[in-house]
Amino acid sequence: MNQNKVSIEYNDTVVRYFLVITVVWSLVGMLVGVLVAFMLNFWQIDGGLYLFGLNIPMEWLSFGRLRPLHTNAAIFAFVGNMMFAGVYYSTQRLVRARLASDILSWVHFWGWQLIIVAAAVTLPLGLTRGKEYAELIWPINIAVVLMWVVFAVNFFWTLLIRNVSTLYVAIWFYIATIVTVAMLYIVNHLSIPTSFLHSYPVFAGVQDALVQWWYGHNAVAFFLTTPILGIMYYFVPKAVNRPVYSYRLSVIHFWSLVFIYIWAGPHHLLNTALPQWLQYLGMLFSLMLWAPSWGGMLNGLFTMRGAWDKLRTDPVVKFFAAAITFYGMATFEGPLLSIKSVNALAHYSDWIIGHVHSGTLGWNGFMAAGMIYWLVPRLWKRPLHSQALANFHFWIGMIGILLYIASMWFAGITQGVMLNALNESGTSLAYANFLETLNSIRFMMLTRAVGGTFYFIGFVLMTYNVFKTIVGAEVQKTTIEVEAKPEKETMPWVKGFINAPIIYSTLGIFFPCLWMLGDGFVMLLGMFGTIIVVLLAIIHFKATGAKWNDWYEKLLANSMIFTVLVFVSVAIGGAIQIIPTVTVNKAENLQGRIQKLYTPLELAGRDIYISEGCYNCHSQMIRTMRSDVIRYGDYSRLGESIYDHPFQWGSRRTGPDLAREGGYRPNDWHYDHFMDPRTVSPGSNMPAYPWLAKKKIDVDALPSKISVLRTLNVPYPEWTDEEIFDSVAEQAEGIAKDLQEKGRVLQPNTQMTALIAYMQKLGAYEIRGDVASTE
Repeated sequence: MNQNKVSIEYNDTVVRYFLVITVVWSLVGMLVGVLVAFMLNFWQIDGGLYLFGLNIPMEWLSFGRLRPLHTNAAIFAFVGNMMFAGVYYSTQRLVRARLASDILSWVHFWGWQLIIVAAAVTLPLGLTRGKEYAELIWPINIAVVLMWVVFAVNFFWTLLIRNVSTLYVAIWFYIATIVTVAMLYIVNHLSIPTSFLHSYPVFAGVQDALVQWWYGHNAVAFFLTTPILGIMYYFVPKAVNRPVYSYRLSVIHFWSLVFIYIWAGPHHLLNTALPQWLQYLGMLFSLMLWAPSWGGMLNGLFTMRGAWDKLRTDPVVKFFAAAITFYGMATFEGPLLSIKSVNALAHYSDWIIGHVHSGTLGWNGFMAAGMIYWLVPRLWKRPLHSQALANFHFWIGMIGILLYIASMWFAGITQGVMLNALNESGTSLAYANFLETLNSIRFMMLTRAVGGTFYFIGFVLMTYNVFKTIVGAEVQKTTIEVEAKPEKETMPWVKGFINAPIIYSTLGIFFPCLWMLGDGFVMLLGMFGTIIVVLLAIIHFKATGAKWNDWYEKLLANSMIFTVLVFVSVAIGGAIQIIPTVTVNKAENLQGRIQKLYTPLELAGRDIYISEGCYNCHSQMIRTMRSDVIRYGDYSRLGESIYDHPFQWGSRRTGPDLAREGGYRPNDWHYDHFMDPRTVSPGSNMPAYPWLAKKKIDVDALPSKISVLRTLNVPYPEWTDEEIFDSVAEQAEGIAKDLQEKGRVLQPNTQMTALIAYMQKLGAYEIRGDVASTE
């Protein structure tokens, strides 16, 4: 053996485990997705079995509880495990080193699976934080953070012992994923526990809304996009045996995407009570995302140049080509939907569902399938069981995606047009009954469920194909020889941060921020400063471009400096948006409408509302649009949800908005609605909640909950436990007595009583300060 070389054996065993479990969890996540899609069409299977003469309530089988299970299984179980498999496989080969720690690798694998199992148990039980993609209760969240730290330590440790001098482009995207997801997850999940199974987020109202969609949007960006782009940059060239089309384009793609993406979250809150400057900031940066996103798509597709003949025969290339195309389509549609006028039509409708699934099914799902079909023969040293079956998977999956997203586009546009339509004089609604719009899209909702079923069948076929390939296969180890400890060019930390590219980039952020956020002299300073900085940067680059390239190559040899620069790039956008909102938009700083505090019974009802997942179908935010105001009442103000931990503005209206529901209907209407929605709303697809009339209120938990909310600056009095219990009993007995007078029998201490109390409080506010200056 050459004395300058050492033998390296890759740890592909953990990759195999992650790959197999990816296949398993894909079936779970998609099966639940198909189930909840059919629930939206057939209320008889939502919250129990009410068909063929059966009347069996099952609270854990309701849409509100299963929809978060579907999203979490699809994101964290399916895509998460696929990502870990791809990252661990490609990183070892790109740095020519074995994963740094076998122990950490296995702790990561088993810890992640235990988290998924815990989520699969707790979410159907109604244990949730009530925030989309962030529903898991606090003990599970701590476990997620610990496992992410294990993953990060293992990854960066591997980079430190690498046997190559520089970092390939895929590694850049992995670094951005690890750093940014950690930041997003920790900030959005900051909570104070009230018990082992419950907590309240530290943010409330508009603060919570902004932090949630800073996280929610960028979870899509940095959990479902950047790691998959890294996988694309590794596996697509391998599949077509071609180099990446453009290295320079990959540099531009990476840094512009990482910096711009983090600013775009507010576009989920357009036309709401969110401050206008944040809405326009989110829209502007969302539109800017077109360029880097399509730069990455074109780089991926052009990498396949000269290998298009493989599309006819190779299912891996089919999946990769289609996935990259869907990525381009989704990243074109996203900025389009961030335009305020388009968003006014699309938001709260099924168009958003179609947009999300064009990315998750087309981009994530097809990239996962392509990667799995490419890896399985190489990890088990065996040809794929059936190429024909893999090709059939592609086509049935493609048909499923097209049925799904086309039906959701039509449904969303139809519903948006109908909900916003006014009569000729503009004084009343053309479709006053919300159910008119729901019934008009029934066929399209069913088509969505059928499309999802086709897509699920494709992954069932993949599961069969994979397991037929690997069963009985003799696992072989992969060993290579590498140069022992090659020299790595070091860069002083000072030089990593004080240099022309960084200085121009910093000024290129500072002056546009002055331009966008300032007025008068500050705005002019920002505008002229931006122009001058851009011109100077271009001139300097033209004159000394080689030095810039040399600096970047040295940067790639220093992974820690590179990582810090990535963190700074993503942290800037979040800080500029969140810090002013959290520090300025507090209850004590607001005038005008301020939310009235919930009574203890109403607070218990709110927690039940969240536990049942009602936020999945109902919003509590009336937008600043004429159609919304005519339909639901006066538009929502920032202060009207200032004490809501968590906020409940919602993202989808399968049912009407509830922001001004309080006092609009009598108690007996709500009772009938919860027992059987169709008795008061013919044609409704809402499930019944008969168990709420039997389950008792957890009164003993209220003192702890109120104490935590007081810690979070909700101005509750210093009540004793007895005062809290007496308040609950008095209000509950009043509701029960009112129902009894109207022929309904309900025990005062039931969860339905609390939920009715909460519904009757929605929209209650008091006036503070000078109303004329705030209305």
